[in-house]
Amino acid sequence: MAAQTKVAVIYYSATGTTYQMAQAVCEAAGDAGADVRLRKVRELAPDEAIRSNSGWEAHRLETQDVPEAMLDDLTWADVAIFGAPTRYGMIAAQLKQFIDTTGPLWSQGGLVNKVYSAFTSTGTSHGGQETTLTSLFNVFYHWGGVVVTPGYTDTSQFIAGNPYGASHTSNNGEIAPDAVALEACALTARRAVQLGAALKAGLAG
Repeated sequence: MAAQTKVAVIYYSATGTTYQMAQAVCEAAGDAGADVRLRKVRELAPDEAIRSNSGWEAHRLETQDVPEAMLDDLTWADVAIFGAPTRYGMIAAQLKQFIDTTGPLWSQGGLVNKVYSAFTSTGTSHGGQETTLTSLFNVFYHWGGVVVTPGYTDTSQFIAGNPYGASHTSNNGEIAPDAVALEACALTARRAVQLGAALKAGLAG
């Protein structure tokens, strides 16, 4: 019997949009038979900034029991799916800071031959969704990973329109991820699990 594929979903979310997408990714990965860990990265913003935004403060309380991501989560995982909102066309600093801690693991070959994928959200249309996702892919290439995207592998993607990964436009946090965005998250997760399982079996063989 094949070993269960292990999936780490590692994300940053300020007011909850990307968190909702991360939950959809986790649910779909679990439904696809994976063992799933949901992990948030450490918040870097000062308390006074968080308290000044009621949505930010409420979301921090809502997710206070979600464990923080550790390098061990990447060591454990066969598949890692990263999510973060866009900041000027790049990933949020909180996720970048976590990625910057992976140097020792990378130098030991601990990130190679894993499947990686990603999802993002922006406050406005054309707010950098594609550049954010492809900037994450550059990290995965350095790690020696296998990048998996939703592409146009399902008819739903001709509505979602982003072949690089799941994405959503939140109107600065006012619009929650809709069915189209959540299905893109699910498709991204299913493909990552499927190809992660195939890669794991091939390496084991």
